[in-house]
Amino acid sequence: MNKMEEGEKLMHIRLYTKTNCPLCEKAKAVLMELQADMAFTIEEIDIYQDDALLEKYQLMIPVVELSGETIAYGMIEKETVRKRLRAAQNS
Repeated sequence: MNKMEEGEKLMHIRLYTKTNCPLCEKAKAVLMELQADMAFTIEEIDIYQDDALLEKYQLMIPVVELSGETIAYGMIEKETVRKRLRAAQNS
């Protein structure tokens, strides 16, 4: 099911994380589970590598972003992310 339909655009997720963050590890696991059914890439970004990102996201981590839009943060729920990915896939 992970195969893309012809002409389908590969979605790209940005996962903003930080070190020593159990919620970040859980978020990454959720995204990897979803990758089994849906085609998207994951770019993991450590907010401690960029002061602007640290200021923007420090209290929200982890943050899942799709096409520049925050679709989930904090406790990442698999179904919430799945719905947003499906909506983006069908638009």
